[in-house]
Amino acid sequence: MKHYRPYTKSRRHMTTITFKGKITTNEPHKALVSGGKRGVGRNKDGRITVRHKGGGHKRLFRDVDFDYKKLVPAVVETVEYDPNRSGFIGLLLYKDGERRYALLPQSVKVGDTITTAENAPATPGNRLPLKNIPIGAFTYNVEVKPGNGGKLGRAAGTHIEVIARDQGYVDLKMPSTEVRRVLETCWATIGEVSNPENKLMNIGKAGRSRWLGIRPTVRGTAMNPVDHPHGGGEGRQGRGTRRAKSMWGKPTGKGQKSRRPKKYSNYLIVSRRKVGKRNAKQ
Repeated sequence: MKHYRPYTKSRRHMTTITFKGKITTNEPHKALVSGGKRGVGRNKDGRITVRHKGGGHKRLFRDVDFDYKKLVPAVVETVEYDPNRSGFIGLLLYKDGERRYALLPQSVKVGDTITTAENAPATPGNRLPLKNIPIGAFTYNVEVKPGNGGKLGRAAGTHIEVIARDQGYVDLKMPSTEVRRVLETCWATIGEVSNPENKLMNIGKAGRSRWLGIRPTVRGTAMNPVDHPHGGGEGRQGRGTRRAKSMWGKPTGKGQKSRRPKKYSNYLIVSRRKVGKRNAKQ
């Protein structure tokens, strides 16, 4: 991590990630880059569906391959920064000459070979079905449905642990401590996602948060009763309700169940996630 001299109050605690020795190029591969306008939390009708998003620096979109449908060995050509995700990506050169971007694990570097095959060795960067991955191995970019592409474990520094295998399913321990079942025919990549220092980064000031496309968050207690269940009252008030609620009256906050009771995948949850700061580290 890079620290700064405190020549302003906001600079005192600001930290950034040191890319020296990690990133090998500053220019992305032109054929796999495209422009476009970001949704910034709005749906097709222009209505805000996700709050606190908007603005920020312009970004070019890298076409990252999360499916790994190409069963050909590839060599890592570059390690690059991607503004649209927290982990590093790498440009893979396949034996047939095609190039694709992929999310890289921590220990893979330029010149390493990555293999996607049914019986590939369980080494970082290789991709294979969960039924062939040994118990206790760390994986990332895991499929939820066979052939649907990697969906789980894609944030910087995260990993999903394979803890059991039974009756065509594999039990996975998620970064949230939840244990869930996935079909053993789903594919996963061995290793942990690169750039683990990302979670240690301190934004430091409001302006930098806006550069990242994050808009301000207003506390519910600072609103009027018409705008939020926690609003109203003279001066500083407690929330007035036993349980914390969202703007729409749904349970929120630490220790409350927020998962829908009739969600289609409930039967796949073996163990609920542990909530709260103290339990999350266990």
